[in-house]
Amino acid sequence: MARSEKGSIERYFKNDAPKEVRSAIEKSDKGDILNPTFPYDERMKRKEYEKQMEEIQIELVKMQSWLKETDHRILLIFEGRDAAGKGGTIKRFRENLNPRGARNVALSKPSDTELSQWYFQRYIAHLPAAGEIVFFDRSWYNRGVVENVFGFCTAEERERFFRQVLPLETGLVNDGIKLFKFWLNVGRAEQLNRFLARESDPLKQWKLSPIDIAGLNKWDEYSQSIEETLTRSHTEHCPWTIVRSDDKKRARLAAIRTVLHALEYDEKDEDAIGANDPDICGGPEIWDA
Repeated sequence: MARSEKGSIERYFKNDAPKEVRSAIEKSDKGDILNPTFPYDERMKRKEYEKQMEEIQIELVKMQSWLKETDHRILLIFEGRDAAGKGGTIKRFRENLNPRGARNVALSKPSDTELSQWYFQRYIAHLPAAGEIVFFDRSWYNRGVVENVFGFCTAEERERFFRQVLPLETGLVNDGIKLFKFWLNVGRAEQLNRFLARESDPLKQWKLSPIDIAGLNKWDEYSQSIEETLTRSHTEHCPWTIVRSDDKKRARLAAIRTVLHALEYDEKDEDAIGANDPDICGGPEIWDA
């Protein structure tokens, strides 16, 4: 493997995974939902998914055309558990959009120079200009969750982040940026199952990092940091949208529909967009540790 020790996920599965997690994976068939609290027993059928996705892809193209004509700016933040499907959801947003006006931002760990700067500084340069939609594949919320779990920031630095993040986001919204914050959540067995699939697929092994593997033993620490972050950074003007992504198909549709419903673009077709499923997509109250 390119980025983590070969076989490390398989060893974790055999030796360290909680019994109920290992059992759920071993007893599952293809298409089964592994999370016992997920509202559906089976994944969405591909034929129905493709039909709905085609309809909302047309709406996304309409939305981008309106965006260019009106010079609006859209910022989408995607956060979530490892392997929750952030990258795949962003890909479905962008697949039929003009890439000149739909940018993906996935920053690597900060350089020594960036570490000496204001925490938010390296993100500011990537904010959308007129007519643009920008996708943050992870964002400044690293400080709220990942950095806290692994001790990459001090308690004082994290508190400073919480004091500053809502005023910053409120300022962006007041300046006219349309801000969407998505948290994609996935159950523990499903997350591990996706990691196992990545480890066995030479085309996906690059998606695994040492941090992903170390995080497998920190599920509860992640849960605590996530819950605190969602509670402290959710407001009426800068809300979080939680998407339960044990079924990636339902999650992708829900995220796209959330954006389309919120924008009043030209020739909008509400019937084509379709209604969102409140059991899959909603506020922090549907977050499932």
